[in-house]
Amino acid sequence: MPRATYPNHDEDDGIKRQTLLSGIIDSRLVVVTGKGGTGKTTVAAALARAARERGRTAVLCEIAGSTRATDLVEGTGVDTLAIDPQHALEEWLGRQLPRRLVHVLARSGAFAGFVGAAPGVRELVTITKAWELGEERRWRRDAVPYDTVVLDAPASGHGVGLLRTPRTFADIARIGPIASQARLVDAGLRDPARTALVAVALPAELAVTETLELEARLHDRLGRALDAIVVNGVWPRRMSVGDSDRVAAADGALAAAPRHAVAAAAGRVRVQQSQLARLRRDATAPVLTLPFLFETGLHDEHIRALSTRLAVAA
Repeated sequence: MPRATYPNHDEDDGIKRQTLLSGIIDSRLVVVTGKGGTGKTTVAAALARAARERGRTAVLCEIAGSTRATDLVEGTGVDTLAIDPQHALEEWLGRQLPRRLVHVLARSGAFAGFVGAAPGVRELVTITKAWELGEERRWRRDAVPYDTVVLDAPASGHGVGLLRTPRTFADIARIGPIASQARLVDAGLRDPARTALVAVALPAELAVTETLELEARLHDRLGRALDAIVVNGVWPRRMSVGDSDRVAAADGALAAAPRHAVAAAAGRVRVQQSQLARLRRDATAPVLTLPFLFETGLHDEHIRALSTRLAVAA
């Protein structure tokens, strides 16, 4: 397959972009969230690959039951993990209780029911496991910490809840190992030096609105700003406004189908650029863009191209 290349479709300053992405990739944990259907998993995979290409050990995490992230980074040197809350809780209990007792609990139907039914437990264990992957002292003594952990988090609303869960449990538990672990994770999530928060959006009205709302909720509930907003699926400007107007006016000199195609593409670009301008005006976080890929499916070359696009010279 020929190497995929895509043009630069925005006006980001190269040096600022390099510094921004370096900071994100160098974070211990990178949490990627955003409205569903925006290409969140693709961006998470591109970030993990960018970290690996810089020589960092990287793991791309997803919630158990998903497999797409694994397909996107297969053979790139990026490890993958589907976080299973029950298994992760067993791992954590192994640090708190005798191994024999943990095995007894794990075989108990009540234990599985507790993980599935207790409010917030799945979310707490999921975010704690993602954090643990980068800790110097792993839950398993023979495990080595990753330099960069990229979490393909749930969509916006659930993503904020996931990030807020450690603080909730720390406030409820007050003392004991659960409270200590929850406070540790909460402090890490609130620290921009250790955790990067990235939102993925599309250049469309609803997606931009939801991203702005996400930014406000993160500030209110976590005391954190987004580190970056990645706008995915940006169409290229293939001709100037004047040229597209001339094509549209060439009635009779040009077949209807090409004229309509040019008009439709130009209209989409105008709408997208309008929403991009709105996002850049109203958002606090810097906005980066990725091009729309005119492909029937994503392959290794496409993820590599997006990774390069995200981390220009980083």
